[in-house]
Amino acid sequence: MTQVPGLPDHASTGASLRLAHFSDVHVCLEKYPFRVRDVFSKRTAGWVNLRLLGRAWRFRHADNALRALAHDLDERQPEHRIFSGDASCLGFDEEFVTAADLLGAKANRAPGIAVPGNHDHLLRRTVQSGMFEQRFGSWQEGIRLDKAIYPFAQRVGPLWLVAVNSSRPNLLPWDATGSVGQDQLDRLARLLDQLDGGMRVLVTHYPVRLDNGKPEWRSRRLRDLEKLVGVAEQGGVVLWMHGHRHRAYHHEAGDGLPFAVICAGSATQTGRWSYGEYTIEGNMLHAQRRTFQPQQGCFVPSDTFTLRLASGLTAATAGA
Repeated sequence: MTQVPGLPDHASTGASLRLAHFSDVHVCLEKYPFRVRDVFSKRTAGWVNLRLLGRAWRFRHADNALRALAHDLDERQPEHRIFSGDASCLGFDEEFVTAADLLGAKANRAPGIAVPGNHDHLLRRTVQSGMFEQRFGSWQEGIRLDKAIYPFAQRVGPLWLVAVNSSRPNLLPWDATGSVGQDQLDRLARLLDQLDGGMRVLVTHYPVRLDNGKPEWRSRRLRDLEKLVGVAEQGGVVLWMHGHRHRAYHHEAGDGLPFAVICAGSATQTGRWSYGEYTIEGNMLHAQRRTFQPQQGCFVPSDTFTLRLASGLTAATAGA
Protein backbone atom coordinates (compact mmCIF):
# COMPACT_ATOMS: atom_id res chain seq x y z
CA MET A 1 0.00 0.00 0.00
CA THR A 2 1.49 3.33 -1.05
CA GLN A 3 0.82 6.89 0.06
CA VAL A 4 0.54 9.48 -2.71
CA PRO A 5 2.75 12.47 -1.77
CA GLY A 6 1.12 15.78 -0.91
CA LEU A 7 -2.02 14.56 0.87
CA PRO A 8 -2.99 17.21 3.44
CA ASP A 9 -2.77 16.06 7.05
CA HIS A 10 -6.33 15.98 8.43
CA ALA A 11 -5.83 13.14 10.85
CA SER A 12 -6.70 15.22 13.86
CA THR A 13 -9.09 13.84 16.47
CA GLY A 14 -11.09 16.95 17.29
CA ALA A 15 -14.56 16.88 18.81
CA SER A 16 -16.31 17.48 15.49
CA LEU A 17 -15.71 17.54 11.76
CA ARG A 18 -17.58 19.64 9.19
CA LEU A 19 -17.88 18.44 5.59
CA ALA A 20 -19.48 19.88 2.46
CA HIS A 21 -21.01 17.40 0.00
CA PHE A 22 -22.08 18.52 -3.47
CA SER A 23 -22.64 16.87 -6.82
CA ASP A 24 -23.93 17.08 -10.40
CA VAL A 25 -22.99 20.69 -11.13
CA HIS A 26 -23.06 20.00 -14.91
CA VAL A 27 -21.04 22.91 -16.27
CA CYS A 28 -22.45 23.84 -19.69
CA LEU A 29 -20.52 25.70 -22.38
CA GLU A 30 -22.16 28.33 -24.58
CA LYS A 31 -20.41 26.82 -27.58
CA TYR A 32 -18.90 23.34 -27.70
CA PRO A 33 -15.64 22.64 -29.59
CA PHE A 34 -17.01 19.69 -31.55
CA ARG A 35 -14.69 17.87 -33.91
CA VAL A 36 -15.56 15.26 -36.52
CA ARG A 37 -14.90 12.35 -34.19
CA ASP A 38 -17.20 13.94 -31.61
CA VAL A 39 -20.08 13.93 -34.08
CA PHE A 40 -19.82 10.15 -34.36
CA SER A 41 -19.79 9.57 -30.61
CA LYS A 42 -22.10 9.68 -27.62
CA ARG A 43 -21.45 13.41 -27.39
CA THR A 44 -23.96 13.94 -30.19
CA ALA A 45 -26.70 12.22 -28.19
CA GLY A 46 -25.64 14.26 -25.17
CA TRP A 47 -25.84 17.48 -27.19
CA VAL A 48 -29.35 16.57 -28.41
CA ASN A 49 -30.39 15.92 -24.80
CA LEU A 50 -28.84 19.21 -23.76
CA ARG A 51 -30.09 21.53 -26.49
CA LEU A 52 -33.26 19.89 -27.78
CA LEU A 53 -34.67 17.73 -24.96
CA GLY A 54 -34.62 20.17 -22.08
CA ARG A 55 -31.44 19.65 -20.05
CA ALA A 56 -30.10 23.12 -20.89
CA TRP A 57 -33.39 24.63 -19.69
CA ARG A 58 -33.22 22.70 -16.41
CA PHE A 59 -29.70 24.05 -15.88
CA ARG A 60 -30.34 27.53 -17.31
CA HIS A 61 -29.17 29.21 -14.08
CA ALA A 62 -26.36 26.73 -13.37
CA ASP A 63 -23.59 29.26 -13.88
CA ASN A 64 -25.01 31.61 -11.24
CA ALA A 65 -25.70 28.72 -8.86
CA LEU A 66 -22.19 27.33 -9.27
CA ARG A 67 -20.56 30.68 -8.59
CA ALA A 68 -22.78 31.14 -5.55
CA LEU A 69 -21.80 27.66 -4.37
CA ALA A 70 -18.11 28.52 -4.73
CA HIS A 71 -18.63 31.70 -2.71
CA ASP A 72 -20.60 29.87 -0.01
CA LEU A 73 -17.93 27.18 0.34
CA ASP A 74 -15.18 29.78 0.60
CA GLU A 75 -17.09 31.70 3.25
CA ARG A 76 -18.11 28.71 5.36
CA GLN A 77 -14.75 26.94 5.08
CA PRO A 78 -15.72 23.29 5.67
CA GLU A 79 -12.79 21.14 6.72
CA HIS A 80 -13.16 18.96 3.62
CA ARG A 81 -15.13 19.11 0.36
CA ILE A 82 -16.70 16.00 -1.16
CA PHE A 83 -17.65 16.04 -4.84
CA SER A 84 -19.52 12.99 -6.06
CA GLY A 85 -19.26 13.60 -9.79
CA ASP A 86 -20.75 15.04 -12.96
CA ALA A 87 -18.72 18.21 -13.26
CA SER A 88 -19.59 18.33 -16.97
CA CYS A 89 -22.40 17.89 -19.44
CA LEU A 90 -20.47 16.41 -22.36
CA GLY A 91 -17.08 15.54 -20.86
CA PHE A 92 -15.10 18.38 -22.47
CA ASP A 93 -11.91 19.61 -20.82
CA GLU A 94 -13.20 23.18 -20.78
CA GLU A 95 -16.07 22.04 -18.53
CA PHE A 96 -13.65 20.33 -16.12
CA VAL A 97 -11.40 23.39 -15.96
CA THR A 98 -14.31 25.65 -14.98
CA ALA A 99 -15.70 23.22 -12.39
CA ALA A 100 -12.34 22.48 -10.77
CA ASP A 101 -11.50 26.17 -10.54
CA LEU A 102 -14.79 27.25 -8.97
CA LEU A 103 -15.18 24.27 -6.62
CA GLY A 104 -11.72 24.77 -5.15
CA ALA A 105 -9.80 21.83 -6.60
CA LYS A 106 -7.53 23.94 -8.82
CA ALA A 107 -4.07 24.39 -7.28
CA ASN A 108 -5.36 22.67 -4.13
CA ARG A 109 -7.12 25.85 -3.03
CA ALA A 110 -9.25 23.80 -0.61
CA PRO A 111 -8.92 20.20 0.61
CA GLY A 112 -11.32 17.74 -0.97
CA ILE A 113 -12.05 14.45 -2.66
CA ALA A 114 -13.64 13.87 -6.08
CA VAL A 115 -14.97 10.98 -8.15
CA PRO A 116 -16.17 11.17 -11.77
CA GLY A 117 -19.78 10.88 -12.87
CA ASN A 118 -21.15 9.21 -15.99
CA HIS A 119 -21.11 12.56 -17.86
CA ASP A 120 -17.45 13.01 -16.94
CA HIS A 121 -16.52 9.54 -18.19
CA LEU A 122 -18.68 9.82 -21.29
CA LEU A 123 -16.06 8.70 -23.85
CA ARG A 124 -13.44 5.99 -23.68
CA ARG A 125 -10.68 8.20 -25.09
CA THR A 126 -11.18 10.95 -22.48
CA VAL A 127 -11.23 8.35 -19.72
CA GLN A 128 -7.97 6.88 -20.98
CA SER A 129 -6.40 10.35 -21.11
CA GLY A 130 -7.32 10.93 -17.46
CA MET A 131 -8.86 14.31 -18.24
CA PHE A 132 -11.12 14.47 -15.17
CA GLU A 133 -8.41 13.10 -12.89
CA GLN A 134 -5.89 15.69 -14.09
CA ARG A 135 -8.16 18.67 -13.54
CA PHE A 136 -9.24 17.41 -10.11
CA GLY A 137 -5.75 16.15 -9.32
CA SER A 138 -5.47 17.80 -5.91
CA TRP A 139 -8.68 16.02 -4.86
CA GLN A 140 -7.41 12.70 -6.18
CA GLU A 141 -4.58 12.29 -3.68
CA GLY A 142 -4.65 9.48 -1.17
CA ILE A 143 -3.67 5.94 -0.32
CA ARG A 144 -3.79 3.50 -3.26
CA LEU A 145 -2.98 -0.09 -4.12
CA ASP A 146 -1.14 -1.45 -7.16
CA LYS A 147 -0.62 2.07 -8.58
CA ALA A 148 -4.24 2.03 -9.77
CA ILE A 149 -6.17 5.31 -9.83
CA TYR A 150 -9.24 3.87 -8.06
CA PRO A 151 -10.07 3.24 -5.33
CA PHE A 152 -8.14 5.57 -3.05
CA ALA A 153 -8.59 6.65 0.56
CA GLN A 154 -8.09 9.92 2.42
CA ARG A 155 -7.89 10.24 6.20
CA VAL A 156 -9.99 13.20 7.37
CA GLY A 157 -10.25 13.51 11.13
CA PRO A 158 -11.98 10.38 12.48
CA LEU A 159 -13.02 9.28 8.98
CA TRP A 160 -11.62 7.42 6.04
CA LEU A 161 -13.13 8.81 2.83
CA VAL A 162 -12.84 6.09 0.20
CA ALA A 163 -13.30 7.10 -3.45
CA VAL A 164 -14.66 4.51 -5.88
CA ASN A 165 -15.13 5.07 -9.60
CA SER A 166 -18.55 3.72 -10.57
CA SER A 167 -18.74 5.44 -14.00
CA ARG A 168 -17.79 4.00 -17.37
CA PRO A 169 -18.20 4.92 -21.04
CA ASN A 170 -21.24 3.41 -22.78
CA LEU A 171 -21.86 3.24 -26.52
CA LEU A 172 -25.65 3.29 -26.68
CA PRO A 173 -27.25 6.75 -26.37
CA TRP A 174 -29.80 5.64 -23.78
CA ASP A 175 -27.34 3.64 -21.67
CA ALA A 176 -26.42 5.56 -18.48
CA THR A 177 -25.43 2.52 -16.45
CA GLY A 178 -22.30 2.34 -14.36
CA SER A 179 -19.89 -0.37 -13.32
CA VAL A 180 -17.10 -0.69 -10.75
CA GLY A 181 -15.51 -3.78 -12.27
CA GLN A 182 -14.05 -6.83 -10.57
CA ASP A 183 -10.48 -5.52 -10.47
CA GLN A 184 -11.52 -2.37 -8.60
CA LEU A 185 -13.76 -4.40 -6.29
CA ASP A 186 -10.82 -6.63 -5.39
CA ARG A 187 -8.59 -3.62 -4.71
CA LEU A 188 -11.34 -2.00 -2.64
CA ALA A 189 -11.66 -5.08 -0.44
CA ARG A 190 -7.91 -5.12 0.15
CA LEU A 191 -7.75 -1.36 0.74
CA LEU A 192 -10.55 -1.41 3.32
CA ASP A 193 -8.85 -4.34 5.04
CA GLN A 194 -5.56 -2.43 5.36
CA LEU A 195 -6.87 0.92 6.62
CA ASP A 196 -6.41 1.57 10.32
CA GLY A 197 -9.17 2.47 12.78
CA GLY A 198 -11.85 4.98 11.95
CA MET A 199 -15.25 5.16 10.29
CA ARG A 200 -15.18 4.34 6.58
CA VAL A 201 -17.25 6.48 4.21
CA LEU A 202 -17.66 5.44 0.58
CA VAL A 203 -17.80 8.20 -2.04
CA THR A 204 -19.11 7.24 -5.47
CA HIS A 205 -21.41 8.63 -8.14
CA TYR A 206 -24.11 5.97 -8.46
CA PRO A 207 -26.78 5.37 -5.82
CA VAL A 208 -27.69 2.31 -3.79
CA ARG A 209 -31.41 2.98 -4.11
CA LEU A 210 -33.80 5.78 -5.02
CA ASP A 211 -35.44 8.20 -2.59
CA ASN A 212 -38.53 5.95 -2.46
CA GLY A 213 -36.42 2.93 -1.54
CA LYS A 214 -36.80 1.27 -4.94
CA PRO A 215 -33.89 0.19 -7.17
CA GLU A 216 -32.44 2.63 -9.69
CA TRP A 217 -33.92 2.44 -13.20
CA ARG A 218 -32.45 -0.32 -15.32
CA SER A 219 -30.97 2.14 -17.85
CA ARG A 220 -29.32 4.20 -15.07
CA ARG A 221 -28.30 1.58 -12.53
CA LEU A 222 -24.95 0.42 -11.23
CA ARG A 223 -24.53 -3.00 -12.83
CA ASP A 224 -22.47 -4.56 -10.05
CA LEU A 225 -24.25 -2.81 -7.17
CA GLU A 226 -24.77 -5.96 -5.09
CA LYS A 227 -21.09 -6.83 -5.25
CA LEU A 228 -20.06 -3.30 -4.24
CA VAL A 229 -22.53 -3.28 -1.34
CA GLY A 230 -21.13 -6.62 -0.19
CA VAL A 231 -17.53 -5.41 -0.27
CA ALA A 232 -18.49 -2.17 1.50
CA GLU A 233 -20.38 -4.00 4.23
CA GLN A 234 -17.56 -6.50 4.77
CA GLY A 235 -15.05 -3.62 4.91
CA GLY A 236 -16.90 -1.72 7.64
CA VAL A 237 -18.36 1.13 5.57
CA VAL A 238 -20.85 3.11 7.68
CA LEU A 239 -21.96 5.71 5.12
CA TRP A 240 -22.30 5.83 1.32
CA MET A 241 -22.26 9.32 -0.26
CA HIS A 242 -23.31 9.72 -3.89
CA GLY A 243 -24.90 11.89 -6.55
CA HIS A 244 -26.40 10.92 -9.97
CA ARG A 245 -29.94 11.65 -8.82
CA HIS A 246 -30.61 15.39 -8.84
CA ARG A 247 -33.03 15.55 -5.90
CA ALA A 248 -31.34 15.25 -2.51
CA TYR A 249 -32.40 12.49 -0.11
CA HIS A 250 -31.04 10.15 2.55
CA HIS A 251 -31.66 6.73 4.06
CA GLU A 252 -30.84 5.43 7.52
CA ALA A 253 -29.16 2.07 7.89
CA GLY A 254 -31.65 -0.80 8.04
CA ASP A 255 -34.37 -2.26 5.84
CA GLY A 256 -31.78 -4.10 3.78
CA LEU A 257 -29.18 -1.33 3.97
CA PRO A 258 -26.05 -2.17 6.02
CA PHE A 259 -25.05 1.51 6.16
CA ALA A 260 -26.56 4.98 5.91
CA VAL A 261 -26.86 6.63 2.48
CA ILE A 262 -26.87 10.30 1.45
CA CYS A 263 -27.60 11.58 -2.07
CA ALA A 264 -26.27 15.12 -2.52
CA GLY A 265 -28.67 15.95 -5.34
CA SER A 266 -27.67 18.57 -7.90
CA ALA A 267 -26.12 21.81 -6.68
CA THR A 268 -27.14 23.69 -9.84
CA GLN A 269 -30.37 22.30 -11.37
CA THR A 270 -33.15 24.88 -11.26
CA GLY A 271 -35.52 24.23 -8.37
CA ARG A 272 -33.44 21.39 -6.95
CA TRP A 273 -30.19 23.24 -6.32
CA SER A 274 -28.74 22.42 -2.94
CA TYR A 275 -25.79 20.84 -1.20
CA GLY A 276 -25.20 19.23 2.17
CA GLU A 277 -23.13 20.46 5.08
CA TYR A 278 -22.51 17.67 7.58
CA THR A 279 -21.14 17.98 11.11
CA ILE A 280 -19.92 14.68 12.51
CA GLU A 281 -19.68 14.37 16.28
CA GLY A 282 -18.81 10.90 17.49
CA ASN A 283 -21.08 8.58 15.53
CA MET A 284 -23.76 11.23 14.90
CA LEU A 285 -24.06 13.07 11.60
CA HIS A 286 -25.99 16.33 11.75
CA ALA A 287 -26.91 17.50 8.24
CA GLN A 288 -27.93 20.96 7.08
CA ARG A 289 -29.15 21.38 3.51
CA ARG A 290 -28.13 24.68 1.96
CA THR A 291 -30.35 25.76 -0.94
CA PHE A 292 -29.73 28.33 -3.67
CA GLN A 293 -31.98 31.38 -3.67
CA PRO A 294 -31.78 32.93 -7.17
CA GLN A 295 -33.34 36.24 -6.09
CA GLN A 296 -30.65 36.72 -3.43
CA GLY A 297 -27.94 35.01 -5.45
CA CYS A 298 -26.74 32.93 -2.52
CA PHE A 299 -27.17 29.65 -0.66
CA VAL A 300 -29.17 29.70 2.58
CA PRO A 301 -29.99 27.07 5.24
CA SER A 302 -33.01 24.87 4.60
CA ASP A 303 -33.99 21.50 6.07
CA THR A 304 -31.99 19.41 8.53
CA PHE A 305 -31.70 15.74 9.45
CA THR A 306 -29.61 13.52 11.71
CA LEU A 307 -28.14 10.08 11.05
CA ARG A 308 -26.65 7.70 13.59
CA LEU A 309 -23.64 5.98 12.06
CA ALA A 310 -22.16 2.72 13.16
CA SER A 311 -19.03 3.28 15.22
CA GLY A 312 -16.81 1.77 12.49
CA LEU A 313 -13.67 -0.29 12.94
CA THR A 314 -11.55 0.69 15.90
CA ALA A 315 -7.77 0.67 15.89
CA ALA A 316 -7.85 -2.39 18.12
CA THR A 317 -9.96 -4.44 15.73
CA ALA A 318 -8.69 -3.13 12.39
CA GLY A 319 -5.71 -5.44 12.34
CA ALA A 320 -7.39 -8.40 13.99
